[in-house]
Amino acid sequence: MAIRLGLSLPQAPQYDIGRDVPDVARTAEEIGYASLWVYERALFPEPAGQGLYGVPGLPWPEHYKGVPDPLVTLTLAAGATERAQLGTGVLVAPLHNPFQLAKALATLDAASGGRVTVGFGTGWSLDEYAAAGVAPFEERGRILDEVLDVCRAVWGPDPVSYDGYITKIASAVVGPKPARPIPVLLPANSKKALTRLVDRADGWLPVAMGADQLAEQWRRVRDVAAERGRTEPIRAVARVNTHYTPKAYDGGDRAPFQGDVGQIVEDLAAHAACGVEEFFLDLQSTARDGHELKDVAAEVYEAVRTAGI
Repeated sequence: MAIRLGLSLPQAPQYDIGRDVPDVARTAEEIGYASLWVYERALFPEPAGQGLYGVPGLPWPEHYKGVPDPLVTLTLAAGATERAQLGTGVLVAPLHNPFQLAKALATLDAASGGRVTVGFGTGWSLDEYAAAGVAPFEERGRILDEVLDVCRAVWGPDPVSYDGYITKIASAVVGPKPARPIPVLLPANSKKALTRLVDRADGWLPVAMGADQLAEQWRRVRDVAAERGRTEPIRAVARVNTHYTPKAYDGGDRAPFQGDVGQIVEDLAAHAACGVEEFFLDLQSTARDGHELKDVAAEVYEAVRTAGI
């Protein structure tokens, strides 16, 4: 069975959001991509006090400057497409008011005809947490749990009521409702996160950074699901961060998904061998503009299908 293949929408500084997002989304759907994805980066501290991923001294990449709001970006894509699924990979849930986030996602799903898949994460940037002002970084797990609870309540039948840590909903009608139950994906970067995923989510959202590593992580997810008595299948959707180059990368230190189209496809085949059936490719960081992004996306898609992946 061929893998389901998605594409990340243009959110880097070189793109014109109002023009390129609908254009790339429409073209990607025509090419055959099954899903369109966004990520969240709320700000770019300058000077950077905290390093990338919280690692001291590790610089933030330039394409994190001026990243547009993920749900606005998906709304632009929704209006330009008819079939492609619309995903967040990931949206940093604790940066948002849980009630407003649940309502916005329900509205987008209703407007798009039931095409939203939401990937939630907790993030790592202290600066983003301070700016958002919803809750301190130390409470990120607690707030993610509340977001999951509030989404379930708001997306469910009326009247809606909820009494949580920061969210208080008296008995009320809350609409619109999603067109269908919105699938929720979560990462599994710790034991607690893995337990949350198995107990509360529809699927797993890893980052593909090595075929052996992905296979081992996927085995662990399924093992814990079995240990906890989960009978529902777990959907796995892997994010692929590429570093595309027009010519093959011939250095001995080549990282996964670094290089030309052939090397990217070769790596994708290796990662898919573990049984993960959905991937979405982020090709945007090295493309010069929307036209080049569309060209590379088309070439990669054709090469993947030609290879029988």
